[in-house]
This record gives sequence, structure tokens and C-alpha cells, in this order.
Amino acid sequence: MAEFMEGLNLTVLGVTIVFLVLSILAVVLYAVGWLERRLVERETPAPVSSPGEEKSLPPEDLAIITAAVLAYASEKASQLRSLPFRRKISDHWRLYGLQTQMEDVEDFNYEIGKW
Repeated sequence: MAEFMEGLNLTVLGVTIVFLVLSILAVVLYAVGWLERRLVERETPAPVSSPGEEKSLPPEDLAIITAAVLAYASEKASQLRSLPFRRKISDHWRLYGLQTQMEDVEDFNYEIGKW
């Protein structure tokens, strides 16, 4: 009974040490991630903009850009061609391979020693 209690104590001690080390590692990795996020935020300040200062395109420029994009899209749509429909290649070879693999597994299970 003494050996069993000694083994139980060693097991509990080992599991405790492993989880303690894993917990310390998790805390350290979390701290490194937090520190890195803080450093990145400090390096790139957010752009300051006043609420009344909104950059927008004049309506004429917006209309020109929209017309150009629509002209390009309609030109591309006219160049599209349909692909010919091709029949799928037969699955006979794939099914034969699966059947052969299944037979090999069955042979292995029934004929011990066929490694």
C-alpha cells in the first residue's frame, strides 16, 4: 500500500507541475501579445479629422468614374463566352481502387501474418 501511495503522490505532483508550467507559459504569451499590441498602437497614431471635414468627390468626377467603370464592365460582359459542357470522366477506376483497398483490409484481418 505504501508503494501505491508513493506512486499516487508522484503522479499528483507531476501533473501539478505540468499544469503550473503550462499556466505560466500561457500568462507569459498573453502578456507578450498585450505588450506588442500596446507598442503597435503607440507607433501608429490614429489620424485626427474634424467632423466637418469630409473628403468627397465632386459630382462631375463621380459621374465620370462611374461611366468608365460601367463601360469597362459592359465591354467585358460582351467578351464572355460560354464554356462547352464536358461529361464527367467515369468513376469506374476510382471505385475499383476503393474496392481493392477494402479487399486488402479484409484479407489482412482474416489472414494474419500477411504484412
